[in-house]
Amino acid sequence: MSAFSAIVLVLVTVAAMEGVAWSSHKYIMHGFGWRWHRDHHEPHESFFERNDLYALVGAAMSISMFAVGSPLALGERAWEPGTWIGLGILLYGVIYTLIHDGLVHQRWFRFVPRRGYAKRLVQAHNLHHATLSKEGGVSFGFVLARDPAALKRDLRRQREAGIAVMREALGD
Repeated sequence: MSAFSAIVLVLVTVAAMEGVAWSSHKYIMHGFGWRWHRDHHEPHESFFERNDLYALVGAAMSISMFAVGSPLALGERAWEPGTWIGLGILLYGVIYTLIHDGLVHQRWFRFVPRRGYAKRLVQAHNLHHATLSKEGGVSFGFVLARDPAALKRDLRRQREAGIAVMREALGD
């Protein structure tokens, strides 16, 4: 595989991982995986959350692809693109950690964006946390964020339809 092809595959994987993260967040974390994700939506004193187990799932995906691409692990049966896909998953994990855990939830550093796309990401994720249960909600992605005004309208419609139960401070 050429260096150019490898770089393209890494970048395509990083981009595709936002779709994987969005669908996993909406249909797994806010579905049958709510038990692991619930504490992320509730106040708690612990640094670690049960929700952090999802990072181990992402790490397992990346490690598995590295293994599939490794001649050390699979010999001649190794599939070289696996290495580059594993790297793309790893890079998305780093981006996710910096944006979601760092910027949005300020677990690693303190920075409050005043403008631009970083502010939009924080606002969108805060609107995601405006609901009290796994039902309803908006903004399930981590790197791509819709306009906060549109997200507020969506939340208002969900509340009026009885789909989403809102936190008091953000319900109006």
